[in-house]
Amino acid sequence: MIPIHQLNASRFETPAILKRVASASRRLAELKGLATSIPRQSILVNTLSIQEAKDSSEIENIVTTHDELFREDLSAQSLLKPAAKEVLRYRQALWTGYRFVQESQILTNRHLLAIQAELEQNDAGFRTVPGTTLKNNFGTVIYTPPQDNDTIVRLMDDLERFINDPSLFDADPLVKMALIHHRFESIHPFYDGNGRTGRILNVLYLVKEGLLDIPVLYLSRHIVQTKADYYRLLQSVRTDDTWEEWVLYLLTAVENTATQAIGVIGDIKTALMDYKHRIRSQHSKIYSQDLINNLFTHPYTKIEFIERDLHVSRLTAAKYLDALTASGFLHKQKIGRTNYYSNPALIRILTGENMRSPRA
Repeated sequence: MIPIHQLNASRFETPAILKRVASASRRLAELKGLATSIPRQSILVNTLSIQEAKDSSEIENIVTTHDELFREDLSAQSLLKPAAKEVLRYRQALWTGYRFVQESQILTNRHLLAIQAELEQNDAGFRTVPGTTLKNNFGTVIYTPPQDNDTIVRLMDDLERFINDPSLFDADPLVKMALIHHRFESIHPFYDGNGRTGRILNVLYLVKEGLLDIPVLYLSRHIVQTKADYYRLLQSVRTDDTWEEWVLYLLTAVENTATQAIGVIGDIKTALMDYKHRIRSQHSKIYSQDLINNLFTHPYTKIEFIERDLHVSRLTAAKYLDALTASGFLHKQKIGRTNYYSNPALIRILTGENMRSPRA
Protein backbone atom coordinates (compact mmCIF):
# COMPACT_ATOMS: atom_id res chain seq x y z
CA MET A 1 0.00 0.00 0.00
CA ILE A 2 1.94 3.00 -1.30
CA PRO A 3 1.42 6.48 0.20
CA ILE A 4 -1.47 8.12 -1.65
CA HIS A 5 0.58 11.24 -2.41
CA GLN A 6 2.54 9.01 -4.80
CA LEU A 7 -0.51 8.64 -7.02
CA ASN A 8 -0.35 10.68 -10.22
CA ALA A 9 -2.50 13.73 -9.54
CA SER A 10 -3.05 14.33 -13.26
CA ARG A 11 -5.16 11.18 -13.54
CA PHE A 12 -7.88 13.07 -11.65
CA GLU A 13 -8.03 15.85 -14.24
CA THR A 14 -10.34 14.03 -16.63
CA PRO A 15 -13.23 16.02 -18.13
CA ALA A 16 -15.75 13.95 -16.15
CA ILE A 17 -14.01 14.55 -12.82
CA LEU A 18 -13.36 18.25 -13.44
CA LYS A 19 -17.00 18.78 -14.42
CA ARG A 20 -18.19 16.99 -11.30
CA VAL A 21 -15.76 18.91 -9.09
CA ALA A 22 -17.11 22.19 -10.46
CA SER A 23 -20.76 21.29 -9.89
CA ALA A 24 -20.12 19.84 -6.43
CA SER A 25 -18.10 22.91 -5.45
CA ARG A 26 -20.92 25.22 -6.52
CA ARG A 27 -23.39 23.29 -4.38
CA LEU A 28 -21.02 23.35 -1.41
CA ALA A 29 -20.57 27.12 -1.75
CA GLU A 30 -24.35 27.56 -1.83
CA LEU A 31 -24.71 25.36 1.24
CA LYS A 32 -21.99 27.26 3.10
CA GLY A 33 -23.68 30.58 2.39
CA LEU A 34 -27.14 29.38 3.35
CA ALA A 35 -25.88 27.91 6.62
CA THR A 36 -24.50 31.29 7.66
CA SER A 37 -27.95 32.85 7.20
CA ILE A 38 -29.31 30.94 10.20
CA PRO A 39 -28.89 33.29 13.21
CA ARG A 40 -27.69 30.56 15.54
CA GLN A 41 -25.65 27.99 13.66
CA SER A 42 -25.68 25.50 16.54
CA ILE A 43 -29.30 24.91 15.51
CA LEU A 44 -28.08 23.32 12.28
CA VAL A 45 -25.22 21.40 13.84
CA ASN A 46 -27.50 19.92 16.51
CA THR A 47 -30.45 19.04 14.32
CA LEU A 48 -28.61 17.83 11.21
CA SER A 49 -25.98 15.92 13.17
CA ILE A 50 -28.72 13.86 14.82
CA GLN A 51 -29.89 12.77 11.37
CA GLU A 52 -26.32 12.09 10.26
CA ALA A 53 -25.63 10.10 13.40
CA LYS A 54 -28.65 7.92 12.72
CA ASP A 55 -27.79 7.35 9.06
CA SER A 56 -24.10 6.71 9.71
CA SER A 57 -24.81 4.27 12.50
CA GLU A 58 -27.40 2.52 10.34
CA ILE A 59 -24.56 1.58 7.98
CA GLU A 60 -23.08 -0.26 10.96
CA ASN A 61 -26.49 -1.88 11.65
CA ILE A 62 -27.14 0.27 14.71
CA VAL A 63 -30.68 1.22 13.79
CA THR A 64 -32.95 3.40 15.88
CA THR A 65 -36.12 5.23 14.98
CA HIS A 66 -36.34 8.99 14.60
CA ASP A 67 -38.82 9.42 17.41
CA GLU A 68 -36.76 7.34 19.86
CA LEU A 69 -33.62 9.19 18.88
CA PHE A 70 -35.09 12.67 19.17
CA ARG A 71 -36.77 11.94 22.49
CA GLU A 72 -33.94 10.01 24.09
CA ASP A 73 -31.42 12.72 23.19
CA LEU A 74 -33.11 14.65 26.00
CA SER A 75 -32.86 11.80 28.50
CA ALA A 76 -30.21 10.93 31.03
CA GLN A 77 -27.50 8.77 29.45
CA SER A 78 -28.22 5.95 31.92
CA LEU A 79 -31.80 5.72 30.62
CA LEU A 80 -30.98 5.52 26.91
CA LYS A 81 -31.60 2.41 24.85
CA PRO A 82 -28.39 0.92 23.43
CA ALA A 83 -29.07 1.90 19.81
CA ALA A 84 -29.93 5.50 20.69
CA LYS A 85 -26.87 5.69 22.94
CA GLU A 86 -24.60 4.57 20.08
CA VAL A 87 -26.13 7.13 17.74
CA LEU A 88 -25.75 9.98 20.21
CA ARG A 89 -22.13 9.03 20.82
CA TYR A 90 -21.60 9.57 17.11
CA ARG A 91 -22.92 13.11 17.39
CA GLN A 92 -20.70 13.79 20.41
CA ALA A 93 -17.69 12.43 18.51
CA LEU A 94 -18.50 14.77 15.62
CA TRP A 95 -18.62 17.74 18.02
CA THR A 96 -15.31 16.64 19.54
CA GLY A 97 -13.64 16.58 16.13
CA TYR A 98 -15.18 19.89 15.09
CA ARG A 99 -13.75 21.61 18.15
CA PHE A 100 -10.30 20.20 17.33
CA VAL A 101 -10.43 21.61 13.80
CA GLN A 102 -11.69 24.98 15.00
CA GLU A 103 -8.91 25.28 17.55
CA SER A 104 -5.96 23.91 15.60
CA GLN A 105 -6.91 24.25 11.90
CA ILE A 106 -5.39 20.82 11.33
CA LEU A 107 -6.65 17.25 11.58
CA THR A 108 -4.21 14.81 13.14
CA ASN A 109 -4.04 11.19 14.20
CA ARG A 110 -4.38 12.36 17.78
CA HIS A 111 -7.71 13.92 16.84
CA LEU A 112 -8.88 10.78 15.06
CA LEU A 113 -7.94 8.69 18.09
CA ALA A 114 -10.00 10.98 20.31
CA ILE A 115 -12.97 10.81 17.92
CA GLN A 116 -12.85 7.00 17.85
CA ALA A 117 -12.47 6.86 21.63
CA GLU A 118 -15.62 8.96 21.98
CA LEU A 119 -17.48 6.65 19.61
CA GLU A 120 -16.43 3.41 21.26
CA GLN A 121 -15.98 4.67 24.83
CA ASN A 122 -12.53 3.13 25.12
CA ASP A 123 -8.89 4.02 24.56
CA ALA A 124 -7.87 0.96 22.57
CA GLY A 125 -6.09 3.10 19.97
CA PHE A 126 -4.69 1.71 16.74
CA ARG A 127 -4.92 -2.04 16.27
CA THR A 128 -2.05 -4.03 17.75
CA VAL A 129 -3.40 -7.55 17.24
CA PRO A 130 -3.73 -9.10 13.75
CA GLY A 131 -6.88 -10.80 12.57
CA THR A 132 -9.13 -8.02 11.28
CA THR A 133 -10.68 -8.88 7.90
CA LEU A 134 -13.57 -7.51 5.86
CA LYS A 135 -16.18 -9.98 4.68
CA ASN A 136 -19.07 -9.84 2.26
CA ASN A 137 -22.66 -10.84 3.03
CA PHE A 138 -21.78 -14.49 2.44
CA GLY A 139 -19.01 -14.48 5.02
CA THR A 140 -16.23 -14.59 2.43
CA VAL A 141 -13.11 -12.55 3.20
CA ILE A 142 -12.78 -9.94 0.45
CA TYR A 143 -10.09 -7.74 1.96
CA THR A 144 -7.44 -8.01 4.63
CA PRO A 145 -6.21 -4.61 5.85
CA PRO A 146 -2.70 -4.11 7.26
CA GLN A 147 -2.23 -6.44 10.21
CA ASP A 148 0.78 -5.27 12.23
CA ASN A 149 0.82 -2.14 14.33
CA ASP A 150 4.03 -0.74 12.86
CA THR A 151 2.52 -0.76 9.37
CA ILE A 152 -0.73 0.78 10.59
CA VAL A 153 1.11 3.59 12.38
CA ARG A 154 3.32 4.25 9.34
CA LEU A 155 0.36 4.40 6.99
CA MET A 156 -1.61 6.64 9.34
CA ASP A 157 1.39 8.96 9.64
CA ASP A 158 1.50 9.14 5.82
CA LEU A 159 -2.23 9.89 5.76
CA GLU A 160 -1.85 12.60 8.40
CA ARG A 161 0.75 14.35 6.25
CA PHE A 162 -1.49 14.03 3.18
CA ILE A 163 -4.40 15.59 5.07
CA ASN A 164 -2.45 18.56 6.38
CA ASP A 165 0.29 19.32 3.83
CA PRO A 166 -1.22 20.77 0.61
CA SER A 167 2.16 20.69 -1.15
CA LEU A 168 2.18 16.88 -1.20
CA PHE A 169 -0.56 16.49 -3.78
CA ASP A 170 -1.82 19.07 -6.28
CA ALA A 171 -5.51 18.28 -6.52
CA ASP A 172 -8.85 19.84 -5.59
CA PRO A 173 -9.77 19.30 -1.92
CA LEU A 174 -12.88 17.34 -2.95
CA VAL A 175 -10.72 14.90 -4.89
CA LYS A 176 -8.38 14.65 -1.91
CA MET A 177 -11.32 14.00 0.41
CA ALA A 178 -12.28 10.99 -1.72
CA LEU A 179 -8.71 9.65 -1.60
CA ILE A 180 -8.45 10.25 2.14
CA HIS A 181 -11.69 8.42 2.83
CA HIS A 182 -10.65 5.40 0.79
CA ARG A 183 -7.20 5.21 2.35
CA PHE A 184 -8.54 5.52 5.90
CA GLU A 185 -11.09 2.75 5.35
CA SER A 186 -8.43 0.56 3.72
CA ILE A 187 -6.01 0.99 6.62
CA HIS A 188 -8.92 0.20 8.96
CA PRO A 189 -6.76 1.36 11.88
CA PHE A 190 -9.16 0.66 14.76
CA TYR A 191 -10.73 -2.46 16.20
CA ASP A 192 -14.17 -0.85 15.93
CA GLY A 193 -15.68 2.40 14.67
CA ASN A 194 -13.66 2.70 11.44
CA GLY A 195 -16.67 3.42 9.23
CA ARG A 196 -18.16 6.07 11.49
CA THR A 197 -14.79 7.69 12.19
CA GLY A 198 -14.11 7.78 8.45
CA ARG A 199 -17.42 9.51 7.74
CA ILE A 200 -16.72 12.10 10.43
CA LEU A 201 -13.29 12.61 8.85
CA ASN A 202 -15.01 13.49 5.55
CA VAL A 203 -16.91 16.51 6.84
CA LEU A 204 -14.14 17.67 9.17
CA TYR A 205 -11.72 17.74 6.25
CA LEU A 206 -14.12 20.00 4.32
CA VAL A 207 -14.29 22.32 7.33
CA LYS A 208 -10.50 22.31 7.64
CA GLU A 209 -10.19 23.24 3.97
CA GLY A 210 -12.66 26.12 4.35
CA LEU A 211 -15.28 24.61 2.05
CA LEU A 212 -17.69 24.68 4.99
CA ASP A 213 -17.75 26.76 8.16
CA ILE A 214 -19.69 24.22 10.20
CA PRO A 215 -20.14 20.46 9.71
CA VAL A 216 -23.46 20.35 7.87
CA LEU A 217 -22.65 18.06 4.92
CA TYR A 218 -23.25 14.44 5.82
CA LEU A 219 -22.70 11.69 3.27
CA SER A 220 -24.11 8.81 5.29
CA ARG A 221 -27.62 8.94 3.84
CA HIS A 222 -26.20 8.77 0.31
CA ILE A 223 -23.99 5.86 1.32
CA VAL A 224 -26.96 4.06 2.90
CA GLN A 225 -28.94 4.52 -0.30
CA THR A 226 -26.07 3.34 -2.52
CA LYS A 227 -24.48 0.84 -0.16
CA ALA A 228 -23.78 -1.82 -2.79
CA ASP A 229 -21.95 0.68 -5.03
CA TYR A 230 -20.02 2.07 -2.08
CA TYR A 231 -18.55 -1.28 -1.06
CA ARG A 232 -18.08 -2.43 -4.66
CA LEU A 233 -16.08 0.66 -5.53
CA LEU A 234 -14.04 0.53 -2.34
CA GLN A 235 -12.94 -2.96 -3.29
CA SER A 236 -12.51 -2.20 -6.99
CA VAL A 237 -9.85 0.40 -6.20
CA ARG A 238 -7.92 -2.22 -4.23
CA THR A 239 -8.12 -4.89 -6.91
CA ASP A 240 -8.26 -2.90 -10.17
CA ASP A 241 -6.87 0.56 -9.34
CA THR A 242 -10.16 2.24 -10.36
CA TRP A 243 -9.49 5.44 -8.45
CA GLU A 244 -11.26 7.64 -11.00
CA GLU A 245 -14.56 5.78 -10.63
CA TRP A 246 -14.31 5.99 -6.85
CA VAL A 247 -13.64 9.75 -6.96
CA LEU A 248 -16.64 10.29 -9.23
CA TYR A 249 -18.81 8.36 -6.79
CA LEU A 250 -17.75 10.56 -3.84
CA LEU A 251 -18.08 13.76 -5.86
CA THR A 252 -21.62 12.74 -6.81
CA ALA A 253 -22.31 12.00 -3.16
CA VAL A 254 -21.09 15.48 -2.17
CA GLU A 255 -23.21 17.21 -4.82
CA ASN A 256 -26.38 15.24 -4.09
CA THR A 257 -25.98 15.55 -0.34
CA ALA A 258 -25.30 19.28 -0.54
CA THR A 259 -28.43 19.70 -2.65
CA GLN A 260 -30.49 17.82 -0.06
CA ALA A 261 -28.96 19.83 2.79
CA ILE A 262 -29.74 23.10 1.02
CA GLY A 263 -33.38 22.03 0.86
CA VAL A 264 -33.48 20.99 4.51
CA ILE A 265 -31.78 24.14 5.76
CA GLY A 266 -34.05 26.29 3.61
CA ASP A 267 -37.07 24.53 5.09
CA ILE A 268 -35.71 25.00 8.63
CA LYS A 269 -35.12 28.69 7.97
CA THR A 270 -38.65 29.10 6.60
CA ALA A 271 -40.22 27.27 9.53
CA LEU A 272 -38.11 29.18 12.05
CA MET A 273 -39.14 32.53 10.59
CA ASP A 274 -42.78 31.43 10.48
CA TYR A 275 -42.71 30.46 14.16
CA LYS A 276 -40.86 33.66 15.01
CA HIS A 277 -43.44 35.94 13.38
CA ARG A 278 -46.52 34.05 14.54
CA ILE A 279 -45.34 33.56 18.13
CA ARG A 280 -44.35 37.22 18.34
CA SER A 281 -47.82 38.14 17.02
CA GLN A 282 -49.87 35.73 19.14
CA HIS A 283 -47.70 35.55 22.29
CA SER A 284 -45.90 38.87 22.52
CA LYS A 285 -45.54 38.58 26.30
CA ILE A 286 -43.54 35.36 26.12
CA TYR A 287 -41.76 35.85 22.78
CA SER A 288 -37.97 36.03 22.71
CA GLN A 289 -35.23 34.96 20.32
CA ASP A 290 -33.96 32.59 23.01
CA LEU A 291 -37.34 30.86 22.98
CA ILE A 292 -37.26 30.43 19.19
CA ASN A 293 -33.70 29.12 19.36
CA ASN A 294 -34.74 26.58 21.98
CA LEU A 295 -37.63 25.30 19.88
CA PHE A 296 -35.42 24.78 16.82
CA THR A 297 -32.21 23.51 18.40
CA HIS A 298 -33.85 20.12 18.88
CA PRO A 299 -37.11 18.55 17.71
CA TYR A 300 -38.18 18.10 21.35
CA THR A 301 -37.85 20.30 24.37
CA LYS A 302 -38.69 20.05 28.06
CA ILE A 303 -39.60 22.42 30.87
CA GLU A 304 -36.06 22.13 32.27
CA PHE A 305 -34.53 23.35 29.02
CA ILE A 306 -36.81 26.41 28.85
CA GLU A 307 -35.84 27.17 32.45
CA ARG A 308 -32.17 26.93 31.54
CA ASP A 309 -32.21 28.84 28.26
CA LEU A 310 -34.68 31.58 29.17
CA HIS A 311 -33.66 31.92 32.83
CA VAL A 312 -37.23 31.61 34.08
CA SER A 313 -38.87 29.60 36.86
CA ARG A 314 -40.19 26.11 36.28
CA LEU A 315 -43.77 27.36 36.62
CA THR A 316 -43.18 30.08 34.03
CA ALA A 317 -41.48 27.63 31.64
CA ALA A 318 -44.43 25.26 31.91
CA LYS A 319 -46.86 28.10 31.19
CA TYR A 320 -44.88 29.11 28.10
CA LEU A 321 -44.86 25.60 26.70
CA ASP A 322 -48.51 24.94 27.45
CA ALA A 323 -49.49 28.22 25.79
CA LEU A 324 -47.55 27.28 22.65
CA THR A 325 -49.13 23.83 22.70
CA ALA A 326 -52.63 25.33 22.92
CA SER A 327 -51.83 27.47 19.86
CA GLY A 328 -50.62 24.48 17.83
CA PHE A 329 -46.93 25.36 17.75
CA LEU A 330 -45.99 22.32 19.86
CA HIS A 331 -47.33 18.86 20.63
CA LYS A 332 -47.27 17.76 24.27
CA GLN A 333 -46.70 14.14 25.23
CA LYS A 334 -46.25 12.68 28.67
CA ILE A 335 -43.97 9.67 28.82
CA GLY A 336 -43.46 8.31 32.29
CA ARG A 337 -43.18 11.35 34.51
CA THR A 338 -41.78 13.66 31.85
CA ASN A 339 -43.62 16.01 29.52
CA TYR A 340 -42.04 16.34 26.08
CA TYR A 341 -42.96 19.25 23.82
CA SER A 342 -42.26 18.43 20.20
CA ASN A 343 -41.92 20.85 17.29
CA PRO A 344 -43.98 19.19 14.53
CA ALA A 345 -42.69 21.52 11.80
CA LEU A 346 -39.06 20.66 12.57
CA ILE A 347 -39.75 16.95 12.92
CA ARG A 348 -41.46 16.81 9.53
CA ILE A 349 -38.45 18.50 7.95
CA LEU A 350 -35.89 16.19 9.54
CA THR A 351 -37.78 12.94 8.98
CA GLY A 352 -39.51 13.70 5.73
CA GLU A 353 -42.59 12.18 7.30
CA ASN A 354 -45.68 13.32 9.12
CA MET A 355 -44.92 13.77 12.78
CA ARG A 356 -45.56 10.70 14.86
CA SER A 357 -45.93 10.56 18.62
CA PRO A 358 -43.00 8.97 20.46
CA ARG A 359 -43.60 5.48 21.68
CA ALA A 360 -44.11 5.17 25.41
